[in-house]
Amino acid sequence: MKKLEIIESRVLEISKLKNLLAVWRFKSQKIVFTNGCFDILHLGHIDYLSKAKDLGDILIIGVNSDNSIRRIKGTNRPITDEMSRATILAALHFVDAVVMFEEDTPYNLIEIIKPDILVKGGDYKPEEIVGADIVVKNDGKIEVIPFLEGYSTSKIIDKIKGS
Repeated sequence: MKKLEIIESRVLEISKLKNLLAVWRFKSQKIVFTNGCFDILHLGHIDYLSKAKDLGDILIIGVNSDNSIRRIKGTNRPITDEMSRATILAALHFVDAVVMFEEDTPYNLIEIIKPDILVKGGDYKPEEIVGADIVVKNDGKIEVIPFLEGYSTSKIIDKIKGS
């Protein structure tokens, strides 16, 4: 199997994810979940995602679809298409699975995954995190990881525009 095929094999449909979840749970592996747009991957994302992985054994990333991002951020986004974003994330050695979702929030995906740990970035309070109720009900934990200062997709876009 070629390296790109290995990377692409980590971008999963829900049915394949469910099969892997069963295996990971059977092996008593701690599952960490986070989500986002990841429109332009930058050092802040790498810092955040690597720290998320440090919290458990398996890191699953939910990625907003292109349509979801347009509804949330407007018609000028995303900059990078969904399959490119998912594949780039899957190429990170500490990422075990990437799955796209069409909804504006990953609530339904979190209901399927039932992660042991739900992680979001520093601009969230635990009680504001979508799906926290599901995780807590299943004896999981909510973690908020502080942002790496000076890094954001919006700042990169503004710099490119010359703003």
